[in-house]
Amino acid sequence: MANVKFIDLFAGIGGIRKGFETAFNKCGFKTECVLTSEIKPHAYKVLLANNPNEIISGDITKIEAKDIPDFDFLLGGFPCQAFSYAGKRLGFQDTRGTLFFEVERILKEKRPFGFILENVEGLVTHDRDDISQPIGKTLSVIIDNLTSLGYFVSWRVLNSKDFGVAQERKRIYIVGTKQKSVSLEGFPVNHIALEQILESGQPTIDTEFTRLLMSHFTPNELYGKSIKDKRGGDDNIHSWDIEMKGEVSQEQKVLLNMMSRERRKKKWALVHGIDWMDGMPLTVDMIREFYDKKNLVEILEDLVKKGYLKKEYPKALITEHSIFGDRKVRKQDTSKKIGYNIVAGKLSFEINKILDPYGIAPTLVAMDMKKIFVVDNGGVRPLTLREGLRLFGYPDDFKFPVSQSEGYDLLGNTVAVPVIIAISERLAEAYSSFIGH
Repeated sequence: MANVKFIDLFAGIGGIRKGFETAFNKCGFKTECVLTSEIKPHAYKVLLANNPNEIISGDITKIEAKDIPDFDFLLGGFPCQAFSYAGKRLGFQDTRGTLFFEVERILKEKRPFGFILENVEGLVTHDRDDISQPIGKTLSVIIDNLTSLGYFVSWRVLNSKDFGVAQERKRIYIVGTKQKSVSLEGFPVNHIALEQILESGQPTIDTEFTRLLMSHFTPNELYGKSIKDKRGGDDNIHSWDIEMKGEVSQEQKVLLNMMSRERRKKKWALVHGIDWMDGMPLTVDMIREFYDKKNLVEILEDLVKKGYLKKEYPKALITEHSIFGDRKVRKQDTSKKIGYNIVAGKLSFEINKILDPYGIAPTLVAMDMKKIFVVDNGGVRPLTLREGLRLFGYPDDFKFPVSQSEGYDLLGNTVAVPVIIAISERLAEAYSSFIGH
């Protein structure tokens, strides 16, 4: 059995490694990790639990490339916040973005046969001049630099939901070998529903919020519902639907639902004389155009008092200057007429979404995993850590000795293992032909 050596950088809980080893072992190779680099202490616990005889190295920026043992493949999900839509998207201006160059310096020194890199979908278009360009400057630099090292590079955005994972998770995968370009096209599609990975009979949550929720909706009515005041629609539950901040009349509910939709319409930006934004305050005159009641001001002020509405000025789009360059920000313009707006904190409720067991989960991120719930036992509860692991395709024998909050943090930043397996099988095939295996 041929031996394949690899290093695992920015390892997290070892998801890329898990997929890589699974595929190469299946293809007849023995695998050996000669370096694992990770800086999160609670990730250490998971890595050591699953690989008890290994030493976990810390910060890769402190490790000289020449001191790393020779290896055949580099694995790396280099930090993605610098390119993420959820962040400020500073890219290479962010110190986390420059960690790609750690990958490059090690490849340059060690010259392994190949590599697998993973990052957020936002890397594809980061720092492009206009939307007609298929990729931005950042990805162009990465591909050009890898190609200049003598690698045949290919990349593609793949969605975990097509690989037997009950989660919508689009990520860019960049692979390269010394011998030939490895195709990332034409993988077989495998879809599963959430119900196939859910546990049952787990303890439900009993809080004032969940009691309010269950008093207004049956468990089945909660399937697939988001709970937030930013949006309208049939798949959304608002604070006023469960009377979270106090009693709401039917008349007030109708008004709040109409305002939730109207505040997003571009015509009101023209009336205000501002650049359109998604969720503008509406003046009394604006509201009268779609909801004309004699006691309108009284209704609105009561909703302000209860906390469902707030009074604010429309926000103008202005330019702020910083060391990272100019950026556009919104600030209230007191020269405009004050209006009423929905109080819409993004993560203001203890539940953000209740998953539909017959569907799939949205992209799971560390910051709100604790607010993703499922229906169970006649009530609702957060995802268990085992369910979280299954939503990334980890096998049930994978050890995860961390607290729930640590687990959510680690899962929100891990990879979909079955996608890595599919990619690695193709790399194993390329490596087999290279060594005549």
